[in-house]
Amino acid sequence: MIKLSEAEWKVMNLLWEEAPQTIMQITNHFKETTGWTKHTVMTFLRRMEEKGAVHYEDGGRAKQYYPDIERTEAALQETEEFLDKVFGGRLGLMLNTMVEKKALSDAEITELYGILKKAEEEKR
Repeated sequence: MIKLSEAEWKVMNLLWEEAPQTIMQITNHFKETTGWTKHTVMTFLRRMEEKGAVHYEDGGRAKQYYPDIERTEAALQETEEFLDKVFGGRLGLMLNTMVEKKALSDAEITELYGILKKAEEEKR
């Protein structure tokens, strides 16, 4: 299981959207919103390499970084960890909390019905 920090999620989302990226491309992408320097990005990428989340290939003048894990795999791991930590692994408890707090829009409720219907059909 690869555990990503909030900052690492930002980098991974960029790489999932548009890979490869160089250190300078990543730095320039986040400079305005985060203030990250080249050295900060290098530290994140080194840690992410050690975790097995990214790898690089030599691209002439600069290393080209690629994701090593799929977005769906990372999201599933994060979701399972969140459910375990906050709701004791119980999806129903989480959904019930959302319903009680009126935190679901009509569109989200419709989407959930569709997801549940599909899950039910796939079990048959």
